[in-house]
Amino acid sequence: MPVLPGAEPYRHDGGEVGVLLCHGFTGSPQSLRPWAEYLAGHGLTVALPLLPGHGTRWEDMQLTGWQDWYAEVDRELWALRERCAQVFVFGLSMGGALALRLAARHGDAVSGVVIVNPGNKVHGLSAYALPVARHLVRTTKGITSDIAKPGAEEIGYDRVPLHAAHSLRIFFRLVDGELPQVTQPLLVLHSPQDHVVPPADSARILSRVSSTDVTELLLEQSYHVATLDHDADRIFEESLAFIGRLAPSVGKEGTAAGG
Repeated sequence: MPVLPGAEPYRHDGGEVGVLLCHGFTGSPQSLRPWAEYLAGHGLTVALPLLPGHGTRWEDMQLTGWQDWYAEVDRELWALRERCAQVFVFGLSMGGALALRLAARHGDAVSGVVIVNPGNKVHGLSAYALPVARHLVRTTKGITSDIAKPGAEEIGYDRVPLHAAHSLRIFFRLVDGELPQVTQPLLVLHSPQDHVVPPADSARILSRVSSTDVTELLLEQSYHVATLDHDADRIFEESLAFIGRLAPSVGKEGTAAGG
């Protein structure tokens, strides 16, 4: 199937500091594209992959699971490690969980983590029905475009495939168990008004990681897809400052390194 216009993956060869960006469940790289381009413009090497089953039609996603999505970002991490001295992992929503698992499993290969409205649990009574419901009903209503900013839209599916949702639930449980293995510097940005992922998920993550260098920032003007919302510029600037603190070469030679 052809990729939806605007949902294509994005890559940029810049300097010796790399960033891997992980998009969310049923979404696409489009939700993180402005962030990726901002980082590229400051000389960073950037990888923003399209996760398997995403960016085409929901029927394709029905055939994929968390192992496929994680394998994709895992490959991208090692590709960045081969050409960069330091690599940071960023993520939105489910992409935040993917980023945290990369950090938990790869230790020093990840220099820091930035997550926006990270998911940690599939909430509600429907979550408990997923193991059975997925065999009876193929989809439920979509979760894309939870954005406060007028005119801003997220490219993604208008339906959630329940087989994939069941896999997501298993993945969140897995990552929750691995959170104590996350020791890297961590920046968590989350929206008090989020209609997809409640603030409780960020609180849970913050309470379970072993990181000692932790910053939590509230995105008061945005909903779930904050990277396309009113607080987008703040996310971009704070994440670049986070990298600059941990990889000082970015601040000195970043704009000269490419862009």
